Formats: sequence, C-alpha cells, structure tokens
Amino acid sequence: MPEPGLRERKKQATRRMIANVATDLFVHRGFDAVTVAEIAEVAGVSKMTVFNYFPRKEDLYLDRHLDRLRELEAVVRDRPSGEPVSMAMRRYHHELLSSRHPLSGAIEGVLGFWTVLQSSPALMSRMVEQEHEIAQMLTGVLTDETGDEFGARLVANLLTATITTIFHTPVARIIAGDDIAQVQHDQVAVIDHAFDVLDHGLAADR
Repeated sequence: MPEPGLRERKKQATRRMIANVATDLFVHRGFDAVTVAEIAEVAGVSKMTVFNYFPRKEDLYLDRHLDRLRELEAVVRDRPSGEPVSMAMRRYHHELLSSRHPLSGAIEGVLGFWTVLQSSPALMSRMVEQEHEIAQMLTGVLTDETGDEFGARLVANLLTATITTIFHTPVARIIAGDDIAQVQHDQVAVIDHAFDVLDHGLAADR
C-alpha cells in the first residue's frame, strides 16, 4: 500500500489520539459511564469532530476495525498473481503475530481490554457486526476478482470464521491465565492449523 500523504497522516494521528483518550476513559470508568461529550472535552476537540471520525460510540473502543478492513482488503487485492487467498491470509496473520500487533490477540493488555468489552452488551454486539462487515468486504473483493458471487460469499464467510477463531484463541488463553510467552509461541501452530483446515477441509482436523 502507498504511504499516506501529510494530510492523511495528520488525520490518522487525530483519530488515534481520540481513540486513545476514549479507551483510557472506558478502562477506568466503564464504557457505559463515559459520554462522547466527555471524550471530546478531554481530547480537546469538538463532539462533532469525534463523530466525524467515529460515527458510533462503540467504534471508539473497537477503533482498529477500519484499519483491519483496509489491511484485509489489501492482503487480498495486492497478493501475487495466482496466489491462493488463504496463503496470503496465512502470511498476514503470521506477520501480525511476529510484530506483536494488537490484532493478533496475543499481546499484553488483552485482559483489561476484554474486561471492558464483556461488560458492555453494546460493545459485544458491535464486535459481531464488525465480523459481518469483514465478510461483506471480502465477498465484494472476491466477487470483483472471480465474478462468482456465491463462491466469493462462501470463501469470504469461511475466511472470516477462520481469522475470528485465530484471534479469539489466544485471547481466551490469556484470560484463563496462561503464560503470554507460551501463548505467543503456540499461536504459530494455531494459525497454521486453522488455515490447513480451511485449505483441506475437515479431514485436516482429524
């Protein structure tokens, strides 16, 4: 993907700053106890500015979703000609893990993040909606590529289920108290196993 220009970098920095302020407030006081007006005041921006970047309050906490959509789209669109989409996705998830990216799920801070998330039905509902948005995006990209909407939707839904499971696996282990270094080590095999099942069907899981 091309490097963003100065204006876009400034917008990204403002968006990240607002999200960081909001997350800090949510962690310390709870999602439902914090208003968008309070977030705007602490961030030093207008309430309208907050809504310009985040149309929904839930997206202030689940703020990496837009980046994730863009990255997943780029993974599919920009992969080498003839490369299976599952191979590109497998490589992307190993890169997330090796860089200790928050979207890998295998990082410090997951417990605090998940505590806030599970305390709010609105946040849990929004997370499910975001998974549907990933599937819809992938369906569109793959339909453009193949012209086969049914096949594209089937593959997109399978991909979405796979990457969702990959993310939730280390999160669940960290919440359960497993050593994070061991979780990160084991996650390499989790990623490969998940995509092996996707590539080869249920026989790969037996």
